[in-house]
Amino acid sequence: MNLTISKLRRKWSDTAVKYRLHAPKKLSGDHKTLIRNFGALSVLQGLNMVLPLITLPYVLRIFGAEKYGVIVLANSLLAYFQSFTDFSFNITATRDVAIHRHSKRTLSLIYSRVLSTKTILVLFSFTLFLPLVIFVPQFADNKLVFLLAFPALAGYALFPEWFFQGVEEMKFITILSACIKIFFTICIFVFIHKPEDFFWYPMFNALGYIGAGLYAQYLLNTRYQLRFRFIGFKRILRVLKANFNIFINQFLPNLYNNSTTFLLGILTGNAAVGVYGAVKSLIEAANTGLSILSRVFFPFLNRNSGAFNKFRKLILVAGMAMCAGICLLSIPIVHIFHLKGTQAVWMLCIMAVSIIFMAMYYCYGTNYFIVKRADKLVMKNTVFASIAGFIMAFPLILLFSGVGAALNLALARGMMGIGLWWKYKTEEK
Repeated sequence: MNLTISKLRRKWSDTAVKYRLHAPKKLSGDHKTLIRNFGALSVLQGLNMVLPLITLPYVLRIFGAEKYGVIVLANSLLAYFQSFTDFSFNITATRDVAIHRHSKRTLSLIYSRVLSTKTILVLFSFTLFLPLVIFVPQFADNKLVFLLAFPALAGYALFPEWFFQGVEEMKFITILSACIKIFFTICIFVFIHKPEDFFWYPMFNALGYIGAGLYAQYLLNTRYQLRFRFIGFKRILRVLKANFNIFINQFLPNLYNNSTTFLLGILTGNAAVGVYGAVKSLIEAANTGLSILSRVFFPFLNRNSGAFNKFRKLILVAGMAMCAGICLLSIPIVHIFHLKGTQAVWMLCIMAVSIIFMAMYYCYGTNYFIVKRADKLVMKNTVFASIAGFIMAFPLILLFSGVGAALNLALARGMMGIGLWWKYKTEEK
C-alpha cells in the first residue's frame, strides 16, 4: 500500500513538473509595459497618418501650393526654436526620469530643472524671432502668419513628453496629442473655407498645443505630485552646459532639414516649398512610426541593454517595409494629395529612402550609443552629416529644384544613419 502511494506521488510530481515546463509563460512586467506603450503610441501614429490624408488635400485645394508654402516656411522657422528650447531634454530628461522614476523628490528636481530652463529659452527665443519676422522681407510680407505660429512654441515647452516617456506612461502622450490633432482638424473644416483664411491655420495649431501643455502640467502636479521651484540662473547655466553635447546632436540636423526648406523657398519660390512641404509631411508621418518604437524602447533599454539586438531587428525591418510601401504607392499618393507633375513622385520616392536611414539613426544613435553615454560620438557624427547636408543643399536645389531638396534630405540622413552603423560595426569587432 505504502509503495503504491509512493509511486502515485512520484507520478503526480513528474506530471506537475512536465506541466510547468510546457505551460505558457506569463509576460513579465517589462514586456507588458512595452506592449501597452507601443499600443498607445500606435494609436497616435494612426492619427498621424490618417489625419493628413484628410486635411492636406483640403488645405492644398483651398490655399494652393503658394499659400501653403508660407505656412511651411513659418513652421520651418519655428522648428529651429523648438529644437533650441527643447535643448535635448527629450533625451537627457527622459533618461534621468527612467533611472529615478521611484523618487518623487528627485523627479520634482528634474521637473523644476527642465521647466525653469525651457521658460528662459522660450523668452530668449522670442527676442530673436520678433526681429527676424519684422525685418526679413521673406517673412515680413506674411508676418501675421509667423507671429500667430509662435505661441505654439510655448505649448511645446509646456508639454512634458520627456516625463511621460521616462515613467513609461505613453497613454498620456497619446491622449493629449490626439486631442491636439483632432481639435486642429475640426477647426480646419469649420473655419477655413477660402484662401484668405490661411492665417487661422497656425493659430489653431498654437491653441491646441497650449491647451494640451497646460493640462499636462496639471497632471504632473496632481497625479504625480511634482512641485516646481525656479532653480536660478546659475543652475540653469550648469544644465545648459551638461546638455550641450546632445543638444548639438539634436539641433544641427536643422542645418539640412529646415535650411533646405528655406533655401528652396528663396531660390525657387513658395509654390515649390508647398509641394516639398506636403511630400515631406507624409515622410515625417512614417518617421513618426519609427520614433514611436524608439521612444517606447529608450527607457527600457536604459534599464535592459541586453534587449538591443531584438530592438535592432524590429526597427530596421519596420524602416525597410515603410520605404517599400511608400515607393510602391507613390503615384496614387501623389494623386490623392493633388500634387501635380512627375517631380512630386520622384521627391516622394527619394525621401522614402531616408526612412531607412532614420531607422538606423534611432537604432544605433539614440538607443545604442546614447544609452551607453557615448554622447560625443553621436554628436560628432551628426555635426559632420548636418554641415555636409547644409553645403550640398545649395548646388542640389539650384540644379534640380524640389527633387534636389529631396535628394539632399536623403543624403544627409544617410550620412547620419550609415555613419552610426559603421561605428557600431567597428566597435563590435
